[in-house]
Amino acid sequence: MIKTRFLSNLLLSFIWLAVTGTFTFENFVFGFALSFVLMWLITTNRREEKYFSRVPKLIGFIFFFIYELVKANIQVAYDVITPKYYMKPGIIRIPLDAKSDLEITLLANLISLTPGTLSLDVSDDRKVLYVHAMYVNDRDEFIDEIKNGFERRLLEILR
Repeated sequence: MIKTRFLSNLLLSFIWLAVTGTFTFENFVFGFALSFVLMWLITTNRREEKYFSRVPKLIGFIFFFIYELVKANIQVAYDVITPKYYMKPGIIRIPLDAKSDLEITLLANLISLTPGTLSLDVSDDRKVLYVHAMYVNDRDEFIDEIKNGFERRLLEILR
């Protein structure tokens, strides 16, 4: 049902573009938001409400990931251009709340996409993810950033 709602949302967005005659990204985003609100207002079936809670979480996650990506790029770039190295590398064992292959794979890939971190391995029982990080000032703080940042937000979207 989520796919149907999403496709309807996209279709209404493209109809908005055609009606207005302005084929810009900003107009598409406005049309998507407008059709999202209209679909939310006319929904009577409560089973379909999952779509309306996931889309804002997904948009928030995208902005969160972009923020983390920019922050990590600046940190690594600063370390590269300064004469003193600020690296404190380490391999961190992160306990996982993610259970499915999809959840674990997405989490590991998102961690690896962020500069300065690399997912190394998942334990055989799939309860632990091993991550190499360039900047580990506090092991517990690093684990908390992954658990309450990437993992929690990702699981909110997928579950």
